[in-house]
Amino acid sequence: MIKSMTGFGRGEYADENRKFTVEIKSVNHRYLDVNIKMPKKLNFFESSIRTLLKEYTQRGKIDIYITYEDFTETNYAINYNKALAEEYFKYLKLMSEQFEIENDIKASTLSRYPDVLVMEEQPVDEDALWSGLEKALRAAFEQFVDSRMIEGENLKKDLCDKLDNMLSYVDYIEERSPQIIQAYRLKLEEKIKELLGDTGIDDSRIAQEVTIFADKICVDEETVRLRSHIVSASDTLKDGGSVGRKLDFIAQEMNREANTILSKSNDLKISDIGISLKTDIEKVREQIQNIE
Repeated sequence: MIKSMTGFGRGEYADENRKFTVEIKSVNHRYLDVNIKMPKKLNFFESSIRTLLKEYTQRGKIDIYITYEDFTETNYAINYNKALAEEYFKYLKLMSEQFEIENDIKASTLSRYPDVLVMEEQPVDEDALWSGLEKALRAAFEQFVDSRMIEGENLKKDLCDKLDNMLSYVDYIEERSPQIIQAYRLKLEEKIKELLGDTGIDDSRIAQEVTIFADKICVDEETVRLRSHIVSASDTLKDGGSVGRKLDFIAQEMNREANTILSKSNDLKISDIGISLKTDIEKVREQIQNIE
């Protein structure tokens, strides 16, 4: 299957303790470029998320958004620092005696002094967290891949149509080229008759001129290679997989052959076809940029 590099996916997982929501979207990119936004509490899973993602995709600029809700009531615990409270109380009592003022310290007042009572987050169960997060990630990634495959099949169909059209252009060039040479020969003979009248025409000289002309405009090698590249691109699309880079290289080679054909052409019809050919190749190259 052909996969586009444009895609979107969303996945959720929830139980009685927590809920994970994952959204993923991507656009085309030469390599795999991943950006993950998630709560700090989940930061230590970043490496595992990237590893898991590589099971589903190889290229693209990918953004992953993760939200997390915790429904438990035992996330935090109060830590009472008895030693520090005793120190505060000792010095408050001392100040009361030294300055002869009332010691009105109550437990509620003492509890508000720095670090006497501290709210601490309880250690998390990493295995339980990852188990839930992985389920949400896989659900999002699978939907993401499905959307890429649907778009990829649309790209494949469009590309195959364009490649078939390009083959028809190559057929026309191959059919037209001998006609140009024949037309040149007739034109040359008429020109000589016009200049020399009834004087005998040197057929060998005409043949020599025609051969030189034919060699100058000959694009047989270019059309053979171009046809081969078009067929190769079509076969690669049918084989499927991660073929974006290979197709991009083939498209560059097709463009090179089309440029050579245009540079050699002195025929208006072939030039027009050559321009149409280059236009389609450029469209193919643009489409290929979206294939993984």
